[in-house]
Amino acid sequence: MTTRHAVFALLLLAPSTAAAQTRSEGIRVEPAVVSVSSQGATTAILTFSAVAGYAPGEGVWCARLVEAMDRGARCDPATIYGQAPAGGARTVSSGGVFTDVMSVPASVAQRAYEAALAGEPSRFFYVRQFVSSAGKGIGPDQYVVVSCLLGGGGASAPFALTNVRLRLESETPVLFVTRGESPPPLLAEIAYTGTGRLRGRWEVVLPGEEPPSRYDLLTEGSLPPSERGLQRRYLEIERFNVLLLPTGRFTLPGPDPARLPTSVDGAYMILLRVEVSDDGRSDVRIGSAAGRTVIHNGAAAGFPMPTLRYVVGASRTRSALSSPRLVRLRLPPPDAFVSPDSALTLSWVAERGAGRYRVEIQRLADGESVLSAIVAEGVGVYDVPPFVLAGVPDGRVRWRVVALDADGSEVGHSEWRSVQRRPPS
Repeated sequence: MTTRHAVFALLLLAPSTAAAQTRSEGIRVEPAVVSVSSQGATTAILTFSAVAGYAPGEGVWCARLVEAMDRGARCDPATIYGQAPAGGARTVSSGGVFTDVMSVPASVAQRAYEAALAGEPSRFFYVRQFVSSAGKGIGPDQYVVVSCLLGGGGASAPFALTNVRLRLESETPVLFVTRGESPPPLLAEIAYTGTGRLRGRWEVVLPGEEPPSRYDLLTEGSLPPSERGLQRRYLEIERFNVLLLPTGRFTLPGPDPARLPTSVDGAYMILLRVEVSDDGRSDVRIGSAAGRTVIHNGAAAGFPMPTLRYVVGASRTRSALSSPRLVRLRLPPPDAFVSPDSALTLSWVAERGAGRYRVEIQRLADGESVLSAIVAEGVGVYDVPPFVLAGVPDGRVRWRVVALDADGSEVGHSEWRSVQRRPPS
């Protein structure tokens, strides 16, 4: 057997891992062994039972374990591959059960793969800490270990989504549709691990409806059983049910464009709602041997599904700008300071023939977008919501205005101007 082939050999659970599970004083995890892709990201649902009296702490990936007295096993600090980000798609269900969506980054899998090529075992560990609610010195923390076995990312891996992108067949920043006409076809480009049935539906948020929250956009398999069916529902347009082979990528056609509503002016939002799949590699079994319950978790994802917007009401009879031109900005002036308790109002000179404007605001430090808003023609003013500057750590942003024609194509834009929130005195 070559070194490369040996990398993918499945290993039995290390004795130290089994001992860690035994010493975990009641907290158990299902599954305790997960097959992960060595060439990309992997998502798996972990169910921790008997966690009453404990709060979930950090999650860490590492190559080796060290003893943690009578509290299980911890990661060896010298072999840490990465730490699970805080605020992921994790929820606590009732009955002392904690559901963790473990999303293994490609960078962690790559480090483990390189270590395996160098002669290390072809597995690594995910260690989840649970902090005693009794307080330090009263109740010990516990550490629960999951073994991650390197594989090729094919049929042996759990069926989970690792990336989803919605796009129109004709690329455009903002889609404007004349009332009564159909939008162009759309696609969902999906990256995944494993194999299974992708089931779900296309929904549309109508103008005036409350938009979905991040929780509403999670796949059903990413939620604990007690919370499935509680997400907000919208107008269902079309359903899908397709078998995804273990190739890792699939393009899902969008709904029939003729079925998308366009009878009322306003902004619409297209949602991709993914339902749970009964993939056996993603199933979790909890309970005693006499009465174990099987929970299906196929098609889980560690992120909310993306959305796609279109605006009804643009008229194709309007004249567009004859040639690209610079949009002239008014206020605030360059490098202006804004008081924390003052509103930020952006203004510009409205250009004749522009169908709409797009106001773009980015963090000055790294160019990350923090706001993109559409403003009707002839207005030339936009009041920035207070949370925009408040959500930027250093309070420094830049802004510009992009002119769009009736079809949503860019026909001109302004220069970038910076604005800074004045520190409180």
